[in-house]
Amino acid sequence: MAKLAFLGLGVMGYPMAGHLQAAGHEVTVYNRTSSKAETWVAEHGGSMRETPREAAEGVEFVMTCVGNDDDLRNVCTGSNGAFNGMSKSATLVDHTTVSAMVTHELYTAAKEIGLAFLDAPISGGQAGAENGVLSIMCGGDQHVYDAAEPIMQVYSKICRRIGESGAGQLTKMSNQIAIAGLVQGLSEALHFAEQAGLDGRSVVEVISQGAAGSWQMVNRYETMLEDHFDHGFAVDWMRKDLGICLDTANETGASLPVTALVDQFYKDVQKLGGGRWDTSSLLKRLRALG
Repeated sequence: MAKLAFLGLGVMGYPMAGHLQAAGHEVTVYNRTSSKAETWVAEHGGSMRETPREAAEGVEFVMTCVGNDDDLRNVCTGSNGAFNGMSKSATLVDHTTVSAMVTHELYTAAKEIGLAFLDAPISGGQAGAENGVLSIMCGGDQHVYDAAEPIMQVYSKICRRIGESGAGQLTKMSNQIAIAGLVQGLSEALHFAEQAGLDGRSVVEVISQGAAGSWQMVNRYETMLEDHFDHGFAVDWMRKDLGICLDTANETGASLPVTALVDQFYKDVQKLGGGRWDTSSLLKRLRALG
C-alpha cells in the first residue's frame, strides 16, 4: 500500500480519493474549500492538509483533479504548490482535463527538479467515478506509468498509456469531440421523435439495440425525455474542454466542423441559463427552438 495525496475533491475527485482510502492506501486530501476536505475525512478516514504543498509532503504519489490550466498550475507550482513539498522521485498523476501545453510545461518543470509527471485524464462521468469504473488515458514515461498504473486501477475499468507526455490529454480531446457529436445526434433523434408524435421510450428501446446504440443513449435518454438535466457533466465544463479541442485543432491543422457547431449550441444552452446543466441539455435547446 502507498502513501498518497489527492488534490481536488469535486464530483470526480471526492469518490476517487474514497476508493483509494478504501483500498488500503494512506490518503491525505486537499481541497480549496476546506469544509469539503473535512467532510471527506469524516466519511472516509485519512487526513487533510491546508495547502497542496503540505498534502504532498512525504507521499509517493500525488493525484490531482481540479478545474482548468490555471488551477492545475497553482496546485503544482504555486508558492504552496505540490512540487514544493514532494520528495525526489515522487510522481504527480494529473486527472484534470487541461491543454497539452500546460501538461508539457508541468512535465518539463517536474523533470527539472527530479519529479515525475503523468497526464491521465478520465472519462466516465460522476457515476464512473463513484462506481470505480473510469476510463483513464495516459501520457508520459513508460516506467512512470508502470509504477502508477496499480494505483489508478483502483477506480478504473480501463487504464492505458497512449504515448509520451501530452498523449493522454490529446486522447481526452478525441473523447470529447466524439461525445459532442453523439449527444447532438441523440438530441436531434429524440426531438424528431417527439415532434412526430412517437413515444420516445419505445423508439430508444428499439434503436438502442442496433447501430444507433451508444453509452449516451443508454445512460441519458430517460432523463432527457423527462427534461431533467440537473446532474452529470456540466455544459460550462464541456465548453472549456471543447475550447481546448478547437484551439489544438488550429495548431495541428485538424478540421472539426461538427465540434465547432456543437460548441456554439452549448453556448446557446448557457444563454438559456444552463451552464450547470448536464451536457445532454442540447435537447432542451431544440425544444426551446420549437
